[in-house]
Amino acid sequence: MSGQTLTSGSVGDGRGKDSRVSLSYLIYQFSTSGIAVATATGITHPLDVLKVRLQMQLLGQRGPLTGMGKLFAQMVKIEGPRALYLGLAPALTRSILYGGLRLGLYEPCKYICDLTFGSTNILVKIASGAFSGAIATVLTNPTEVLKVRLQMNLNKGRGDSIREMRRIVSEEGMKALWKGVGPATARAAALTASQLATYDESKQALIRLTPLEEGFPLHLISSATAGTVGTLVTAPVDMIKTRLMMQREFGSAGSYKNGFHCAYQVVRTEGPQALYKGPLI
Repeated sequence: MSGQTLTSGSVGDGRGKDSRVSLSYLIYQFSTSGIAVATATGITHPLDVLKVRLQMQLLGQRGPLTGMGKLFAQMVKIEGPRALYLGLAPALTRSILYGGLRLGLYEPCKYICDLTFGSTNILVKIASGAFSGAIATVLTNPTEVLKVRLQMNLNKGRGDSIREMRRIVSEEGMKALWKGVGPATARAAALTASQLATYDESKQALIRLTPLEEGFPLHLISSATAGTVGTLVTAPVDMIKTRLMMQREFGSAGSYKNGFHCAYQVVRTEGPQALYKGPLI
């Protein structure tokens, strides 16, 4: 290919630009992304446990929901403070793998699009984010299933990660570890696309329209904006994913054929607002 050279461990575009993707760069992206996401997971895990509990409230029926504050108090009183960290081991495992793959693949995808199409506009960022998020989710779905099952604490704290994994495989088969992978993949693609693209675009807009320069305040505001948009976009799919992963544990009340049937049943029996159980309710 004219104008392009391929060297060991790097790719150059031949346009006078030192633009290359090396093995060390990919390792750096994967490791730093994984560590960052794992750290965030450890800090916010209690909120994730509460979210899953809220999403599983009042299956197949309407009624007043227990709020996050009241649920928090009930959990600490009945199950103890340790209940807020149920499922932490698979959550951290997933975070390192998922975070590393999702964020680590994003920049190389953008680079390849720039090399191929000569552009990294908003559509390229969305496509790169969706692709990296979807691949990461498919590979790490078993840890997500395990995390959700442990967070519900149906075994009253008697099951660790290994024991629960063995139980799932022996009673439901290997395919049970990929329950909810469809909605989970759709959620991850939408989340990664919306978060990363919104982060990039909001950061550029802030630099252009405000006195903010590269630094912590700029990254904090951009991250908060991206997180808010990502939550609003993916909350319904996240709730459906949780229901599918837990449906065997709740019998006929949670008997769904697929993600679309789950969404239909939830809206029909619990109301449209039920799709936002957890993040907003």
